[in-house]
Amino acid sequence: MKNKYKILTALLLIFSMLTLSSCMFTEGSSEGDYLTKSDLENIMGGFEQQVTVNGGDNYNVTINSTENQNLLAASKSLLSAVSVVCNFEIVKTYYPIFGMQAQTQTEKATSYGSGVIYQLDKNKGDAYIITNYHVVYCAGANTEDDISDDIQVYLYGQEYDEYAINAEYIGGSINYDIAVLRVKGDNILRQSNAVAAEFADSNNTCVLDTAIAIGNPGAGGISATVGAVNVDSENINISSVDGSGLISLRVLRIDAAVNSGNSGGGLFNSEGKLIGIVNAKMSDSTIDNIGYAIPSNVAKYVADNIIYYDSLDAKNDSVFRLMLGINVGIHNAYTKYDTKTGKVHKMETVKVDKVVSGAVAEGKLQADDIINSVTIDGVNYDIIRTFNVIDVMLTARQSSVVVFHVTRGGEKLDVKIDLSGVSLTEY
Repeated sequence: MKNKYKILTALLLIFSMLTLSSCMFTEGSSEGDYLTKSDLENIMGGFEQQVTVNGGDNYNVTINSTENQNLLAASKSLLSAVSVVCNFEIVKTYYPIFGMQAQTQTEKATSYGSGVIYQLDKNKGDAYIITNYHVVYCAGANTEDDISDDIQVYLYGQEYDEYAINAEYIGGSINYDIAVLRVKGDNILRQSNAVAAEFADSNNTCVLDTAIAIGNPGAGGISATVGAVNVDSENINISSVDGSGLISLRVLRIDAAVNSGNSGGGLFNSEGKLIGIVNAKMSDSTIDNIGYAIPSNVAKYVADNIIYYDSLDAKNDSVFRLMLGINVGIHNAYTKYDTKTGKVHKMETVKVDKVVSGAVAEGKLQADDIINSVTIDGVNYDIIRTFNVIDVMLTARQSSVVVFHVTRGGEKLDVKIDLSGVSLTEY
């Protein structure tokens, strides 16, 4: 069956005898205007939110409509958005005439995508940026791992050649479609208004929550579209970028317009907090505006995982998980109505279905244990959906203290599991 999902990287192939096209950025002034306190105070109404304006001062601002709320959220989010440009060289072998000696030809390719500033040290000009794995990958590239070794990022409002910021790939996962870029000691970043994105808890995202997609569609520079979350969590099967088969991704479904070049860009809520990383859309002549984003919790856990293992050894450029050896399932599924917000949340009571013989969890967890929460290195994670167990284990390391808070036969128990002897599984 034809794959009905389309990843959103704009990819341009150019033969070597042609000049590589410059980035498709709109010409214009490089100067920008900044929000001031008086500007913000002119937005009146009944919704209050604290914002930071130029100079670093905080102000409480009230806004009176969904449109104004989205405007403020988008303005905040734009400062953590980047365009991503990845250049590749692809060496191809061909035979001019049958029987003649093989010859090679070098083609150049440029991938245009988007990214989100995850961590930022303005004083040093350092940053970590999250994007999609398929943005930085090109099958057949002349690098060892087919990852671009020539990457530039551009801040919003500075999408011109002279403001190119060099970035390096430090790691990623084809199975999560997440990659992390690093910028070090950049003066443009030091002097900018860039900020790191503020992350929302994507587990709390509900149907019809605002979804603001900010990215680089058509490689024309950073832009924003507004829609809503249509499905808070679902799995899609999508062709692996290396052509090895299908991969399963857990995603949010959205109706905000996204197109080629949006890949790796942020999906933000009405408070300007990140709820996802846009990565795909439905491709079908009978379907409009069905897009997908990797939940922000997953993106954060994966990025932290990559950064951690890179800090131990720069050659560790993958995502590593510690496998407990358990299968989990649903004991009970229901909905919860939040009287404070008026939102309806899907809920699941999660149980252990099976403990694999010889696994680290054997003799600790048991079939039919109800998992209420998990504490990893002092951080407690509520388990309200089955996928929570899989997600939070991305944060565990071999030195971690992991405690499962379970209900067994009506009794609440704390089950501690030692991960020190568990081998790492690349994912």
